[in-house]
Amino acid sequence: MPRCPHPRFWDFETLIVPRPPRPCVRFDDRQWAGLLLFGGIAEFAIGLTIAEAVYPGYSVSRNYISDLGIGVASGIFNAAIILVGLAGFFSSRFLFLTFHDRILWILVALAGIGAIGVGIFTEDYPLVHSIFSLVTFLFAALAATYAFRFIRPPLGYLSIVLGVFSLAALGLFVSKTYLGLGPGGMERMIVWPVLVWGLAFGGYLLGTSAGSGEASTPGTST
Repeated sequence: MPRCPHPRFWDFETLIVPRPPRPCVRFDDRQWAGLLLFGGIAEFAIGLTIAEAVYPGYSVSRNYISDLGIGVASGIFNAAIILVGLAGFFSSRFLFLTFHDRILWILVALAGIGAIGVGIFTEDYPLVHSIFSLVTFLFAALAATYAFRFIRPPLGYLSIVLGVFSLAALGLFVSKTYLGLGPGGMERMIVWPVLVWGLAFGGYLLGTSAGSGEASTPGTST
């Protein structure tokens, strides 16, 4: 493992009592993908919660998530969703370098692009906004469903469940079947399973490295 330069000019203790060099912290492609997924989704979940809290009279049942993109909470929400989109887009490259699978790369990249578009083209641009929202919902759910091929059980099975749940909720949402949850509640049934999957998958990737014995190609993750 590479060693970090040591001591530094501000490390006065080591100038007096020398210590052996410390290992440098270097992430491989798998861990970069995990860091981007976990960090991006975590910041979005926090930003979403803050935006809901500062939006006067906001209802998670009656209001769409994207309602947060206009009005007093717009700065918080739009920044959060653009950041998670960028994190997803860049993580897709590291996922490709890790698993060498073009389908996973495309699914995650398109979900990231969709999220960026949602933040840029708010509800003030209804048609474009709706297209980007659909792209985000659809490809994020498909990515969660497809990613089970690269994840060891039982998390791999949960990946399928969360992805299929999100797809089913998307179908109900598009058909305006809200099951008493309201449009905002059903929209969250699309979004939150994918967010939970992304946090879990990101943590899974962060906790393993290319040399740890974990599978890095399809068909060897069981």
